[in-house]
Amino acid sequence: MRVGELIRRTLSDILIRGEIHDPDLNRMSITVGEVRVSPDLRIATAYILPLGGQGREEALSALQRNRYELRRAVTKELTIKFSPEIKFAIDETFDRLDDTRRLFEQENVRRDLDRSEEE
Repeated sequence: MRVGELIRRTLSDILIRGEIHDPDLNRMSITVGEVRVSPDLRIATAYILPLGGQGREEALSALQRNRYELRRAVTKELTIKFSPEIKFAIDETFDRLDDTRRLFEQENVRRDLDRSEEE
């Protein structure tokens, strides 16, 4: 299994269990969609989204504030030799999917797609 996926699962579990001593963070439900690790395994970027997409900046701020404790908890659970620095970013995947869906619903786009299928 890839290191990024291991970190994603572990980070998700830590957040679900509320292991970090921050009431603001523990009251949020945060999804960790993906973790990308740099080739040298020194930096792991976790792409997150709060449940329902609301409170993105608050979630990002709470995670940033607790990044050292989260890093320690992930390292302890995974027992990996080197602990990557964990950075957090908003997962824009769902926004892009919604934009793409809206694009395909436009009449002129549907018409163009229908024409290309006929040819």
